[in-house]
Amino acid sequence: MGKVSLADKMRIQTLREQHLAKAIMAAYTVKGRALSTVKKICQRVDRTGSATERKAGCGRSKSVRSEANIAAVEELICLQEGETGQHSSSREIAAKLNITDISVRRIAKQDLHITAFCRVPAQVINDATKEAIAACNGFASSGQSS
Repeated sequence: MGKVSLADKMRIQTLREQHLAKAIMAAYTVKGRALSTVKKICQRVDRTGSATERKAGCGRSKSVRSEANIAAVEELICLQEGETGQHSSSREIAAKLNITDISVRRIAKQDLHITAFCRVPAQVINDATKEAIAACNGFASSGQSS
């Protein structure tokens, strides 16, 4: 069966706090939950006091998004502001810092709150472009095809 829902975890927590272990086992093993899953939830309630929240420090540490890496990415991104023709891609910054490019983009978006990491210049419409557009429109309106 799939994951235990939040509502079921809360019910297990309430029953556990009322010391009704037999009611928990009877209700949730009939629902198709494995006995080991119900026991783990009960142990979590005993250990942390909550069936839904994990204790602090639990889980994988965020080693790449450290303060040092955030500062280094910010410095490399800010170095290229205002300079035309001088820019580094997220891959180049990642290679300099020896981290992955997705980590650089994640730091830029989540920690530095930069939405557009790389600015792309807009299309320049000059006289030559206008003439080409006019020629294309004239060609299309005349009904000629190659």
